[in-house]
Amino acid sequence: QVQLVESGGGLVQAGGSLRLSCAASGRTFSSYTMGWFRQAPGKEREFVAAISRSGGSTTYADSVKGRFTISRDNAKNTVYLQMNGLKPEDTAVYYCARSKYYSASYYRRDYDYWGQGTQVTISS
Repeated sequence: QVQLVESGGGLVQAGGSLRLSCAASGRTFSSYTMGWFRQAPGKEREFVAAISRSGGSTTYADSVKGRFTISRDNAKNTVYLQMNGLKPEDTAVYYCARSKYYSASYYRRDYDYWGQGTQVTISS
């Protein structure tokens, strides 16, 4: 059984930064593409970013491109999301997830394991 545990959320002012972490259990972490999604109140869960198994390829939603950076440390079984230039519209619960496939996907259905989420709140 795979467990994903997010941390690093919090309350920051607009323009600030946060770094989210997602620690994964298991010995096959490096075999999977990993992603971050977010869900704001009353909205659907949406794709934020994904990173390939080696970390050599990344994909971002247009809304965060240039502000967020996804990375991973396979030796630590951890994937990160560095968030800079935060805006009030970034407020959401952020989830990490493991992809079923080698290539990155924007779709929730293509991810099979999810963390419990971490709250990110941006004040204006």
